[in-house]
Amino acid sequence: MPRSDRKPANALEVADQVAHQILLLRGQRVLLSPDLAAIYGVEHRVLIQAVKRNRERFPADFMFQLTPDEAADLKSQFVISSAGWGGRRHPPYAFTEQGVAMLSSVLRSPRAVAVNVEIMRAFVRLRQLLGSHADLARKLAELERTYDAKFRVVFDAIRQLMEPVPAAEGRRSMGFR
Repeated sequence: MPRSDRKPANALEVADQVAHQILLLRGQRVLLSPDLAAIYGVEHRVLIQAVKRNRERFPADFMFQLTPDEAADLKSQFVISSAGWGGRRHPPYAFTEQGVAMLSSVLRSPRAVAVNVEIMRAFVRLRQLLGSHADLARKLAELERTYDAKFRVVFDAIRQLMEPVPAAEGRRSMGFR
């Protein structure tokens, strides 16, 4: 299920790759096990085996396995092959920020430690970005209270631009028109 099979060359590339792979599932920001395996440069089965051998380090708020419905939804979003044709036979695991931090103690290679640092930085940057978005919304509300109704159309347009675009609507169609 990784969206990029190529291994990242440096720390900046790792952080950029991680930032694009953080998903919102069950109200939590997570990274999927296949994506983590690709970033760490290990096979997916090796990562899962290490986690299962250290199950006590991964409580439910650190890691959970996707339901078949969640996995099917991701397959349809990312156009993944079916299980009958070489695809994944079990739903992947989702690791929260704490679960990713715990992975560095399970995967003990120098690469795992270096990659883990970059993953933590990506989560921090995401939190900062979300925090600045909240500040922008608060400042916009203050400006709206200050100025009269003439600017209401402008404020409404800015609010619409600030709203996240659902994944399906945000994608352009492919092919000839």
